[in-house]
Amino acid sequence: MLPSLRDGDRLLVRYAARPRVGDIVVARFPDGTVAVKRAAEPRRTRTGAPAWWLLSDNAVEGLADSRARGPVAQDQVLGVVLLRLWPRPGRVPRV
Repeated sequence: MLPSLRDGDRLLVRYAARPRVGDIVVARFPDGTVAVKRAAEPRRTRTGAPAWWLLSDNAVEGLADSRARGPVAQDQVLGVVLLRLWPRPGRVPRV
């Protein structure tokens, strides 16, 4: 799958929105890295807290996702990407 976003894209993000499967989200990984990833499925952390399994749209290029870092706690999913504003305005596809 090709990536939905490219370096330099400007995004409109709804912070504190609840993600759904297939949404692109802004999240903070446990090491503090903030990233834009696809919400693949709800999961649980090792402590049993609600979490999300986040994946890169381009698996070959984006190895810094839940496959390497594990699920991201639900309270660390900061927002849902609504639109791409610039340089290619438009909706961000859900899968």
